[in-house]
Amino acid sequence: MTTRAGFAAIIGAPNAGKSTLTNRLVGAKVSIVTQKVQTTRFPVRGVAMAGEAQIILVDTPGIFAPRRRLDRAMVRSAWGGAQEADCIVHLVDSVAELAAAEPGAKSADKRSAIDVESIVDGLKAAGKKAILALNKIDGMRRDRLLGLSQRLFDTGVYSEVFMISAADGQGVDDLKARLAELMPEGHWLYPEEQTADLPARLLAAEITREKLFLRVHEELPYAAAVETTAFEERKDGSVRIEQQIYVERESQRPIILGKNGQTLKWIGQKSREELIELLDRPVHLFIHVKVDERWADKREFYGDVGLDFDA
Repeated sequence: MTTRAGFAAIIGAPNAGKSTLTNRLVGAKVSIVTQKVQTTRFPVRGVAMAGEAQIILVDTPGIFAPRRRLDRAMVRSAWGGAQEADCIVHLVDSVAELAAAEPGAKSADKRSAIDVESIVDGLKAAGKKAILALNKIDGMRRDRLLGLSQRLFDTGVYSEVFMISAADGQGVDDLKARLAELMPEGHWLYPEEQTADLPARLLAAEITREKLFLRVHEELPYAAAVETTAFEERKDGSVRIEQQIYVERESQRPIILGKNGQTLKWIGQKSREELIELLDRPVHLFIHVKVDERWADKREFYGDVGLDFDA
């Protein structure tokens, strides 16, 4: 019985559906999913099992045109994850890609198309071939998809094309089977039942950050981070978790607190419910909001999540 194990990097523009695909392949929630772009800040490795093969998924931050230090660190991390992997999947939001070519296209779709172009250029420069996965195909006309597939394949950076819907699972099993074939022969790198290698305190911070963005995504741009400041296993089997939500300006604090603290209470409750399920034990969660306009420039924040501060 030959076992296989290796790394598959999923790269793509922000909001292409990378986290949704990672979760679908693994069959469990390992990477946070929100409707806000740029929510994955570092490679979350999900572990997907396919027969005798173990596929370790490097869920990279979106690759986009960086404007500030945090952006540069995220883009460098994404390319780093891709270059070390055994195979690369370039996930493309086919809806946005087709819409970008239409007259009067939305700026988000245009931006997405520019990001796709920059990934194609990056793959060319690195001399790398990737699997092209056209996502969000549900309800799309076959001829338009085939045209898009041909146009991208002609860039010369793809070895093959899969058409999928990460949200409902269409085509994902075929992609998973192909990734399993591409993994090198060798011993499994993780226990069979493990789905991610995120330390629990980091995972706890990610879950709270997901709830934060789900609740205040309209009012709050990316000027927020969550840090787990204490993670204490207690004698009664429960765990006590303390977290700080950092915002850049005093005016953002009331947005997170909400009227009579209701918004923060909702975030805490949803996060705690998920942590109880994930950690399989009672959770006592305490969240504080702190204003620190320079949080995105703090070296320690980067090291914690595996990003390069000097990118």
